[in-house]
Amino acid sequence: MIAIRPARPEDAAAIAAIYAPHVLTNVVSFETVAPDARAMRRRMEASDGFYPWLVATDGDDEGVLAYAYATKFREREAYRWVVETSIYVTGAVQGQGVGRLLYAALIDTLRAQGFTQAIGAIALPNDHSIALHEAVGFRRAGFFREVGFKHGRWIDVGYWQCELNDAVASPVEPKPFTETGVVRD
Repeated sequence: MIAIRPARPEDAAAIAAIYAPHVLTNVVSFETVAPDARAMRRRMEASDGFYPWLVATDGDDEGVLAYAYATKFREREAYRWVVETSIYVTGAVQGQGVGRLLYAALIDTLRAQGFTQAIGAIALPNDHSIALHEAVGFRRAGFFREVGFKHGRWIDVGYWQCELNDAVASPVEPKPFTETGVVRD
């Protein structure tokens, strides 16, 4: 049985291990050097309890199988109701529904926080990632041609967008992740 919970500092090594193959062997990440556990922990801490980091674990909470998180979409203040999301699943469980469960939990959390839009950037082609994003409510929003160069080739990037909450004339500030209670440890 899969459990979804907030990521903990001690998960940083497992998260780094899940992410490393995506950095080193394919183009889904535009990073070229895989961050170690310390770097991943710093990234998690930088969210400061505002942006969620979630993990999917096996039923015994022994092993992290996947992680998903949200970050600030852009620096300008007018973007503060929008987040960019990412998800990475260990190869052993890809295609088994773990990513969908985890991503749905992230989307539910972001809705509870009061964000209005989530943006997912996908290096193309990537049918599996597109299917996952669309399964949890994202729709294709845009496309940039040949914007990344990695492993000797140019890579296109597509943007998918998920409406989380209605955009209203006087939006309420998003709540910190730690105040939502959607996914509890």
